[in-house]
Amino acid sequence: MNVEEVFKNNDKWIAEKLAIDPDYFTNLAKGQSPEFLYIGCSDSRVTAEDLMGIQPGQAFIHRNIANLVNNVDLNVMTVLNYAVRHLKVNHIVVCGHYNCGGVKAAMQPADMGILNPWLRNIRDVYRIHRDELGKIEDESARYDRLVELNVQEQCVNLLKTAAVQEAITLRGLTVHGWVFDIRTGKLIDLKIDFDAILKDIKEIYNLY
Repeated sequence: MNVEEVFKNNDKWIAEKLAIDPDYFTNLAKGQSPEFLYIGCSDSRVTAEDLMGIQPGQAFIHRNIANLVNNVDLNVMTVLNYAVRHLKVNHIVVCGHYNCGGVKAAMQPADMGILNPWLRNIRDVYRIHRDELGKIEDESARYDRLVELNVQEQCVNLLKTAAVQEAITLRGLTVHGWVFDIRTGKLIDLKIDFDAILKDIKEIYNLY
């Protein structure tokens, strides 16, 4: 695909939208009130709108390498606070995916240059769950499980923030951990038991 094709596709997309609803863009310009904040991976094969089957305006989206929620990353923290406190989303999704290049890179004992500090967050997840992962002999299965555990830890990082704690208390905001199986197209809810995970550490991170 080249740049000219992108603009032709844009013209086609506009025509298709207006054919269905002549006021589509007029209404779109009035503002947004998304139900979801979606935090996903930057991987070009994983697009939130397509895999969720949603339309523009239905999800506020943040993507980075390996869908990390790092408390010192002003980008993700700004997106989080804006979505929760101003847009007042009711659901936050952290969605990882199998065959994630960022997770795979973190599994390798190699110097990745500028990526090192970013990937260390995933290596920390590996360290936290080293006992479980060490029991998985098949490398592919271990890789998949690290993808899932990384999603879990990023959800926990969300639950450690004041904005999320406040929204859970005041309006019942819900955090979800999902994985997209890029090999089948299936979206998987990990059904993480956050109460069990946070039981022994909740008082340490309670900010609200």
